Amino acid sequence: MINIPKGTKDVLPVDSYKWQYVESTARETAKLFNLKEIRTPVFEHTELFLRSVGDTTDIVTKEMYTFKDKGDRSITLKPEGTAGAVRSFVENGMGSGVLPAKMYYITPAFRYERPQAGRLREFHQFGVEIFGASGAQTDAEAILVADSLLKNLGLNVQLYINSIGCPTCRAAFNKGLKEFFAPHLDELCYDCKTRYEKNPLRLLDCKEEACKKINVSAPSILEYLCDDCAAHFEALKGYLASAGVAYEINPRIVRGLDYYTRTVFEFVSTSIGAQGTVCGGGRYDGLIEELGGNKVPAVGFAVGIERLLMVMEQTGAEIPAPSVPTVYLAGMDAECRKKAFEMATILRKNGIFAEIDHMERSVKAQFKYADKIGAKYVAVIGGNELAEGKANVKCMATGESEAVAFADMLAFFQNQ
Repeated sequence: MINIPKGTKDVLPVDSYKWQYVESTARETAKLFNLKEIRTPVFEHTELFLRSVGDTTDIVTKEMYTFKDKGDRSITLKPEGTAGAVRSFVENGMGSGVLPAKMYYITPAFRYERPQAGRLREFHQFGVEIFGASGAQTDAEAILVADSLLKNLGLNVQLYINSIGCPTCRAAFNKGLKEFFAPHLDELCYDCKTRYEKNPLRLLDCKEEACKKINVSAPSILEYLCDDCAAHFEALKGYLASAGVAYEINPRIVRGLDYYTRTVFEFVSTSIGAQGTVCGGGRYDGLIEELGGNKVPAVGFAVGIERLLMVMEQTGAEIPAPSVPTVYLAGMDAECRKKAFEMATILRKNGIFAEIDHMERSVKAQFKYADKIGAKYVAVIGGNELAEGKANVKCMATGESEAVAFADMLAFFQNQ
C-alpha cells in the first residue's frame, strides 16, 4: 500500500464540511471589506522567494520545496502567499489601476519542517493583501479583517502588535542588537550565529530556549523608531482603540519574513501549545519595488486554516452541522428503483436534496441507511405505489406517513 507523505493530511468527506464552513466564513468576511479573490500558481520561480521572503529566513534556508523542472529552471512550491500576490500585482500592471487594490486568497502552501500539532508540510492559508495605501488606517483595517474572521468563527484570541520600523531606524536597531549580542555569541545556536552577521533582527525570532533566554534582555525596536515610524505606530493604536479592538504591544514580534516594515501583528491562542499563532501579518512597503514594480506600499496577513480548525475544536467553537437529505427515495425492486431515480432527478433539478439506493438494499436496510445519513423523509416506492402513481412518504422525526402522488412530490418537498 502507498501511504500519504509525511507532513500531509487527507481531508475526509466526514470532515470537509468544517473546512467549507471556515472557507465560506472567510469569503463572507472578505466581502464585507471589499476584498476580491486572487488565485496564483502553486509553484513559482525560486528567485521570487529568495528576493521576497529573504535568504536569511528559516523558510528559505531550510524549508522550501525547490526542484529543477525539465527546462532546468529552479522552481519552488509556494511557502507563503504574499510573494505570489505581489508578483501578480507587478506583472499584471495592477499598480496603474484603481488603488488601493484589496484582495484575498485561499491557497495551499508548502514548507519542509518537522510535522507537529497545527503545523504540516502541506498547509492552507486564508490571506489578505492591500496594495497602495500607506496610512495606519489601512494597517488597522487589515487587522480588523482578521479580527472579524476570528470572532465570526467563535474564537477568543489575543492580538499582539509591534513596529519594526523602516530601513533607517532598523539600521540603528541592528547596530544596537549586535552590540547587545556580541558578549553572548558563544551561547547562541548555530543559526543565530549566522543571523548575527547577516540579519540581527532574526535573532529575536529564534525558538531555541537558550537564545530565547538571552532575547529577554535584548533592546526593544520601539526605542529606536524614527519620528515617522513612531507616529505611524501611535496612529495604529488610535485606530484600533476607536474600533474597540483590544491589543497588547509585544516588542519581540518581528515575524519570520524579511519583507516586513513598520507594523507587524499576531493573533495568538493558548489552546494549542507552543504553536499558538493562528494569524500573522504586517506592512511591507518595500516589497513591490524589490520585485520590479513601482514604490507601492502594502499590508497583509495570513491565517493558517489547519490551526484555526484545531483551535476551534479545542475551544468548542460551534461549526454548523452539514446539511442532510430532505428525502431518501427507497425502491423495492429494479422498476421501483428506476422510478426513484427519475423522481430524485426531478427533485434535484429543483434544488431539493434527495438521495437514492445505489446498493440494491432491502427496503428495511434502506430505512436504516436513510436514518444513518439523517434523511428527514423516506419516500417508499413499491409495486403498489408504482401502479397507483404515488409514494408512501414517512417523516423520520414523527413516524407519520402519507401517500403523495408522484406529480405532487416536488410541491410537497418544496413546502417542507
